[in-house]
Amino acid sequence: MVNILIHGLGQNETSWNEVKNQLNNCEINVETPNLFSIVKNYQVNYENMYKTFADYCNSFNEKINLVGLSLGGILAIDYITEFPEKVNSIILIGTPYEIPKTLFTIQSIIYRFMPRKIFEKIGCPKKDMIRLLDSMSNLSIPKKVPHIKCNTLIICGEKEKDNINMKSAKQLNKVINNSKFKIIENAGHEVNIDNPKELANTIYDFWKEL
Repeated sequence: MVNILIHGLGQNETSWNEVKNQLNNCEINVETPNLFSIVKNYQVNYENMYKTFADYCNSFNEKINLVGLSLGGILAIDYITEFPEKVNSIILIGTPYEIPKTLFTIQSIIYRFMPRKIFEKIGCPKKDMIRLLDSMSNLSIPKKVPHIKCNTLIICGEKEKDNINMKSAKQLNKVINNSKFKIIENAGHEVNIDNPKELANTIYDFWKEL
């Protein structure tokens, strides 16, 4: 079985380092692809990112366990919709049930005023990040999630209790049959950075029951 951790929009593969170390201590190996690296030979937009991500997943001959945070969760949902036979389980962290178009528009405007060096640290040029965000505004998630049949865990940070992410998590839990729901304490949206130890323990506990 191949275990794949998929980072969020403002992250890269290093955002999983502490979670990865914790899982390695439990003798569980994980793959942490850099989404911006795998799409580097194409124009950066969501369509091309999904295509290259799907090719990456399909390069493994074994079934896979997917863990996706935010953007990573959206990619995981699209992948399991197209290739349900390849996925053993899915964990969705801080993943929207519906694309928050207004929030994305505001975020895109903010990105335009942010220093380029911030995006360079992530590994994605500023113009590419803005294009990627803009290309996600018309994605349709609610039509896809009811078709998820594999073992599913929905995770949200406890500090998101009054935000749209918590509402999305509860809606995903409601729509995906037999899914489980877990709140990670002392964590906001970036659960993998805010509380990597508890997240790793939660992932481990979920996987060992499969």
